[in-house]
Amino acid sequence: MKKLHLILSVFMLISSLGIAKVSKTEKKALIALYNSTNGAHWIRKWDLKKPVSEWYGVKVVEDKVVEINLFHNNLMGPLPLGMSKLENLKVLNLAFNSITGELPEDLALLTSLKTLKLEMNRLKGELPQNIGGLSSLEELTAFNNFLSGGIPESIGDIKNLKVLNLSSNSLKGAIPSSLGQLTQLETLGLFENTLEGSIPGELGHLTKLKELVLANNSLNGEIPEEFNQLASLQIFQIQNNNFSSFKNLEKLKTREYLVFDHDGFDKKYEFKELKLERTRMADTKYEDIEN
Repeated sequence: MKKLHLILSVFMLISSLGIAKVSKTEKKALIALYNSTNGAHWIRKWDLKKPVSEWYGVKVVEDKVVEINLFHNNLMGPLPLGMSKLENLKVLNLAFNSITGELPEDLALLTSLKTLKLEMNRLKGELPQNIGGLSSLEELTAFNNFLSGGIPESIGDIKNLKVLNLSSNSLKGAIPSSLGQLTQLETLGLFENTLEGSIPGELGHLTKLKELVLANNSLNGEIPEEFNQLASLQIFQIQNNNFSSFKNLEKLKTREYLVFDHDGFDKKYEFKELKLERTRMADTKYEDIEN
């Protein structure tokens, strides 16, 4: 009898695992995304009658949605409110689609999110002012959209951020000094916006930075003296701006640079260890591939 009871207990456990599913709240948020972005015309559609774990691009771990990867899947339309209900989400990849409208404010409430990829869409409007709420984020890419307004100061609160690429938008105003708080940052791309003002010296605190692309803006003033602290820098592009002085570039040690693009500096300046034959123009047309 005891053996039979044990077998029944194991059977019930297996059965319960078999019918486990994500919460109604998370499923509702996913369906809102599907409907708002014209799911009927996606390349790989969801069969809403099947378990969420079988939906294309959705990863479920322990009954929780932890990843949505809909890269290059013909999403059209705005992102819906309610994305914050996916509170266990770690990866959201919606790159290379035709998403329109503004970013919903509650997107910044996804405190578990580590990767947010929104590049190559048609997003407009401003970045959420509370974007610093994405406290676990390590990668934020939103290049090649129509984003406008300034870069929020709160972005400096995302302490684990390693990649920030907001290039090829219509962002304006000054580069916030709070970016200097992102001490884990390795890539900073702000190419081709309408940013103005001087580069904050606080960016010199980004000692892990390998790539800094500020080309094609309206930045002015001097190159910060603090840039001589950027010992890890390999790609540095500042061309097509309105800088008044390049004198502080003398202090940079550029032997290891793979890319060093500038313009208009006075020929009297002597650049330490700079070997121009090692430099090249970086490809500023960003591409992505599906993993």
